[in-house]
Amino acid sequence: MPSSDRRNPATAASTSASTGQSGGVQSLERAFDLLERMADAGGEVGLSELSGTSGLPLPTIHRLMRTLVACGYVRQQPNRRYALGPRLIRLGESSSRLLGTWARPHLARLVEETGETANMALLDGDEVVYVAQVPSRHSMRMFTEVGRRVLPHSTGVGKALLAGSSPDEVRAVLARTGMPAATERTITTPEGFLAALEHVREVGYATDDNEQELGVRCIAVSVPDSPTAAAISISGPAGRVTEAATDKFVPLMHEVAEQLSKALASNGATGG
Repeated sequence: MPSSDRRNPATAASTSASTGQSGGVQSLERAFDLLERMADAGGEVGLSELSGTSGLPLPTIHRLMRTLVACGYVRQQPNRRYALGPRLIRLGESSSRLLGTWARPHLARLVEETGETANMALLDGDEVVYVAQVPSRHSMRMFTEVGRRVLPHSTGVGKALLAGSSPDEVRAVLARTGMPAATERTITTPEGFLAALEHVREVGYATDDNEQELGVRCIAVSVPDSPTAAAISISGPAGRVTEAATDKFVPLMHEVAEQLSKALASNGATGG
C-alpha cells in the first residue's frame, strides 16, 4: 500500500515556510542575514532600510528585531533606529581567536617554505589587528604580538585589506586615523597611499618596505571571500625579504590564501 502524507495541509505549509533553503530554520537564517545587513550598513539602520535591502515584509523584520533586542544582539536607539548590540562583542572576540587557530596550519606552511615569520591580520574598524602568528626559526626574525593593533597606512596587511575599498572610503579612514610617520619611509599623504593601493591592485600583493620599522620588509595578500576582511603576510629582515624573494613568495602566498579561504568557508556540515 503506497504511503501518503497524512499531515494537516495547514501544518505542512507551516513546516515548509519555517524551513530555510539550506534545510535549516528559516527564522534563524533571516535573523543572521539582518545582522549582516546591519553590519554592512555601518551598524545602525531603520526597519524600512532593512525591508528595502532584504525584501522581507516589515512585520517579519519587526518580529525578528524584537527577538534580537531581547537577546542583547541588537539595541533600539532613542531615534527608533536599531544598532548592533554589545553582546555581539563577546561572539566577535571568540570568533577572532578561532580564526587565528584555523589560520595557523596555513601560516606554518608559509614559514616552512619561506623561512620567514607569517601573520594573519583583520581590519577591525579603522585599525589592523593581528590575530595569528607563526614565527620564523631564524635567530634574527620579526615578532608581532597577537592582538597588537596598528594603523593601516604603514603596513603591508593594511594595504592589502584596504585595496578593495573605494577611494572615498579610504580617505575617510585616513581622516579619522591620521597618517603619522613610523619611519622616514612611511607614506604620509592620502594621495600617496591611494597610489600605493592602485599598485596593490595591479600586482596582486602589498608591501611594507621599511615603512613600519627600518630594516624590515613585509609582503601581504588578502584572503579572498573571507567572512571578514583578512590578510596574511610574511615579514623578515630587508636583506632576506628582497625583490627576488618577493617574486618567489607571492605565488605561494596566493595559494595559501586560497586554501585558507576554503577552510574558512567550510561550515563543517555533514550529511545525515
